[in-house]
Amino acid sequence: MKKLQMVDLQTQYEFIKDQVDSSVIEIFKRGTFINGPSVKEFQTELEEYLKVKHVIPCANGTDALQIALMSLDLKPGDEIITSDFTFAATVEVIALLSLKPVLVDIDEDTFNIDCDEIIKAITPKTKAIIPVHLFGQVANMNKVMEIAKANNLFVVEDNAQAIGATYNSNKKSGTIGDLGTTSFFPSKNLGCYGDGGAIFTNNDDLAHTIRG
Repeated sequence: MKKLQMVDLQTQYEFIKDQVDSSVIEIFKRGTFINGPSVKEFQTELEEYLKVKHVIPCANGTDALQIALMSLDLKPGDEIITSDFTFAATVEVIALLSLKPVLVDIDEDTFNIDCDEIIKAITPKTKAIIPVHLFGQVANMNKVMEIAKANNLFVVEDNAQAIGATYNSNKKSGTIGDLGTTSFFPSKNLGCYGDGGAIFTNNDDLAHTIRG
């Protein structure tokens, strides 16, 4: 019996070998390994696909979350509400920045953050919500944005496992909140050979801050 791997990069590579090899060789010829033309082309194509003004590539999904939070001028002890059903990085970056993670339960039908629990968790120290979109399913962003607006909170979408998902027939996940983040780790919906990440936003000021 053949073992099935969750992420079989070797078999995947065999299907797209010529395309991958030619792309890698082109980068070697150019000698542009960081933020070169290939990255710029990918950034532009992703902006067009997501219909978002700014895609800002970075090293990985963890960095994307950390940089996104750093751009919001938060103070130590500020509270960030997020899902208790997520990868460690979502909570890790909150703690790393001396912010306080506030974990709330999920909706058992979607595995996404429960908006009723968000409301219960809000305190005067709450500054942001990080909904985590899982398994290609988008959190109830209409309700999340309604809660955020009513309480003057930022929304940073963790979109590492739902990039490409459509919400309400016209918006892509990761482009609805103030900021969206994703990971291109090989096991993600849109994976790369190695590590990578990106931040999305339609806010010119936040994009300028992040790029600066």
